[in-house]
Amino acid sequence: MSELIQTHLQDRVLTLRLNRPEKKNALTQAMYAAMAEALSQAATNPEVRVVLFTGVPDAFSAGNDLQDFLSNPPAGEDAPVARFMRTLAVFPKPVVAAVNGVAVGIGVTLLLHCDLVYAGQNARLQMPFTNIGICPEFASTYLLPRIMGNVRAAELVMFGEPFGAAKAHEYGLVNAVLPDTEVEPHALERARKLAQQPPNALRVTKKLMRRWSESTAVEAIKIEADHFIPMLRQAEALEAMSAFMQKRKPDFSKFN
Repeated sequence: MSELIQTHLQDRVLTLRLNRPEKKNALTQAMYAAMAEALSQAATNPEVRVVLFTGVPDAFSAGNDLQDFLSNPPAGEDAPVARFMRTLAVFPKPVVAAVNGVAVGIGVTLLLHCDLVYAGQNARLQMPFTNIGICPEFASTYLLPRIMGNVRAAELVMFGEPFGAAKAHEYGLVNAVLPDTEVEPHALERARKLAQQPPNALRVTKKLMRRWSESTAVEAIKIEADHFIPMLRQAEALEAMSAFMQKRKPDFSKFN
């Protein structure tokens, strides 16, 4: 297991902690591989009844590590990020998330595949996909409108602007907003309480609640990837990412 993804099993709750604080938990392919492996094992381990995703005090995840992403672009369904997405999308047991600090890109879209989400009052979320010349991922083009309606979803992903925990709660992305120091303890308490529930009843309930969306979400992940991956090599994305690396404002005036 990558040291950047820490796992801890206690009281039948498996905590998956993103632990790359110096990069605000920006995700590398190795981190995706570690999370996919941890989830695959948890799915069949009877000692695991609930999974809790969390990060560090000032960061849930800043999204993809662009240097790693550009050096190792995802290629096909066997790429670590693709394996992680599929594994979480169909994970049969309850998943809880505790979100503090920044949550950007996939740091937001993975929350759509969690069953319960708790956020700190100073959490800042953002889905800046179009800002960097690419499209949203992780079935978010399907799940976001389903959760909050088309106009709210369009505002969040077309402008790609940051928004706070209060808006995330209003829009149905999180269950509750708490003081930052209380987020992880509260999420862990909720996870432990779920772990005390009849496990088969929880699995069947989750399966039924997601029955109408799971296959479509998996299909959406692939369709989005079919657009997302080629867009990484297109001029808009190259301009946006070059501007980001050079700490300048991108110029999209020449594009049609």
